[in-house]
Amino acid sequence: MEALVLIIVLICAVGFAFRAKPPKRSVSKRSVPAPARRAPKQSIPTPARTTPKPFNADTATTLVAGTNLKGRAYIVDGDTLVVQKNQIRLFGVDAPEMNHPYGKNAKWALVKLCKGQTVDVHITAQDAHGRSVARCYLPDGRDLSAEMVKLGFAIDWPKFSGGKYKSLEVPDARKKMWLADARQKGRMHVWEKFDAQQAARKKKT
Repeated sequence: MEALVLIIVLICAVGFAFRAKPPKRSVSKRSVPAPARRAPKQSIPTPARTTPKPFNADTATTLVAGTNLKGRAYIVDGDTLVVQKNQIRLFGVDAPEMNHPYGKNAKWALVKLCKGQTVDVHITAQDAHGRSVARCYLPDGRDLSAEMVKLGFAIDWPKFSGGKYKSLEVPDARKKMWLADARQKGRMHVWEKFDAQQAARKKKT
């Protein structure tokens, strides 16, 4: 009888042992470091463009005919540039002023010609405003005055060139640059009328 009771107790103990669930192991989560924050990009300041100052006859340096210069050119308008801080007027040609039709186009045509180039400047005279007039050449020998006429953004000025660039003018050049043509012919009243119209338009806006 005691043996039977012992057997029953053992059976119950074994059954209880199988039913009992093993304790869960606690898994410690490793701390994952937060991604490092990227430093904000620093804006690199854009260097200011060098803009030539308007010509001032009182402070201009007078260069003697026969003087030679060489350097990078900063463009003022279609027939004016600055080399070594000296304002130079292209020899023998006339381009439209900045506020005249095609004036800005003429300036950017000269900018494109001179970009990244070293310009050879040979002073020939001074104009009525005290600016140095010069024959200007690119490293490959091209005459800037001739190139501007061939591009259709300047016209020959026979009074000063002796007609040197006349044959290079494009067919509609004088029609397109009618204000420059009027200046050459002494018709300054045409300029005055145009300037008055421009001033009136600015007042309206």
